[in-house]
Amino acid sequence: MSISLGRTRSSFALATAVVAGVLALTGCSGEEKTASAVPAASPTRHAASPPAADRAGHVERETVSRAPEPVDDGEVLLSVEPRKGNAELPLTREIGVGNLDIQVDCQGRGTLEVDLKPVEFSFSLECVDGKVRSTSNEIRLKSARGEGSVQITAPSTVTWALTVQQ
Repeated sequence: MSISLGRTRSSFALATAVVAGVLALTGCSGEEKTASAVPAASPTRHAASPPAADRAGHVERETVSRAPEPVDDGEVLLSVEPRKGNAELPLTREIGVGNLDIQVDCQGRGTLEVDLKPVEFSFSLECVDGKVRSTSNEIRLKSARGEGSVQITAPSTVTWALTVQQ
């Protein structure tokens, strides 16, 4: 019987050592702290978001009634008033080096696809009934391109307008 009692004491000692080790690793001291002893969480500061009207992509209009406003002082290469369906539209000048921005507003059920040629930059925008959806996509070009165009593919249920600037 002394053999089984020795094994039990060894198992108990091992279990106690494991629990003590776990408590030490997790930082538990076994002391109870009151709420006043716990430091208060410091407030997290976030940068203030700009008003909704100042954010790119936000449109406070009920319908697509005009081309999107340019986002900065860049030169407008194309401005298209509201229309429906597909179109391929030439840019007013060659595409230069630097940032090129395409802004699109749409309304009506369907997907609008935009493809900038010859850059091969494309994106899509899911348009919905009763709400103006908007996006602004920018690409940085390391070399100038020749003449370019914007190809729009959209169902006849979608009204869209766009502005391209560089």
